[in-house]
Amino acid sequence: MNKETLIEVHNRIKPFIHKTPVLSSSLLNDMVGANIVFKCENFQKMGAFKMRGAANAILSLSNEERERGVVTHSSGNFAQAVSLAAKKLDVKAYIVMPENAPQVKKDGVKTYKGEIIECESTPQAREATADKIKKEKGASFLHPSNQDEVIYGNSTAAMELLEECPELDVILTPVGGGGLIAGTALAAHYFSDNCKVIGGEPMEADDAYRSLISGKIETNESFHTVADGLRTHLGDRNFPIIQKHVDKIIRVEEYEIINAMRLIWERMKIIIEPSCAVPFAAVLKNKGEFRDKNVGIILSGGNVDVKNLPF
Repeated sequence: MNKETLIEVHNRIKPFIHKTPVLSSSLLNDMVGANIVFKCENFQKMGAFKMRGAANAILSLSNEERERGVVTHSSGNFAQAVSLAAKKLDVKAYIVMPENAPQVKKDGVKTYKGEIIECESTPQAREATADKIKKEKGASFLHPSNQDEVIYGNSTAAMELLEECPELDVILTPVGGGGLIAGTALAAHYFSDNCKVIGGEPMEADDAYRSLISGKIETNESFHTVADGLRTHLGDRNFPIIQKHVDKIIRVEEYEIINAMRLIWERMKIIIEPSCAVPFAAVLKNKGEFRDKNVGIILSGGNVDVKNLPF
């Protein structure tokens, strides 16, 4: 894995993704006392950064593998990303989704012609169902966050951000399965001089925070967080990258996530989902740490059920 690999990945997926805008808000800057830029992956195709990793994963398959289709398990955004990337490349997509996944995300998968197979809302049920389809159909399994091709695809969001804003002191991302923060950490390592990477995580699903302390992958007993995209845990491909290249993880309470989400909706006039608000909540909680710094935040996605907002 080197700098050239990530450049190749970026060039490979460019025809399948948007180069998303970078926005800022003077009001939010004043509130924190920092210079904050937001990489708006909520404007990505299918509404989230996941399109980057999904496109790279499918493009990395052989023609024979593509003919047999792909399978993944996802609460929503990766499900939609795989469905859309597969549709563009004429590949059959089998999508395992927890039965309680937001309807807006299920609808998105159907729009992109993905075939949904529902399961119980536990990581174990997701994995078992996906494994069954893999065996039955001969489909290639694409992991939402714990696969090299997905991680490398995800790195391209931070690569674009650093190209546009090379002076960044720190980039923050949310942490769910670990695929975005691992990709971001690789981008910062290879394409910046000393830009730190920090994760934001809900207190109610703080497995990554605990994993960095214990030195092994921890899991969550509860998933009672409004940040539905972060109800998952790290994997053996992304955890070593996170251990090596991520500075730390900041935990935030549920009310802090909702407050940060509301501020971005109201002040920036853009739609983001709850998971997406977590890193900004981390900055608001620790203003002293970020004061006078150049801060990049990756807004991971905007696939929110507008009939079921938390505020």
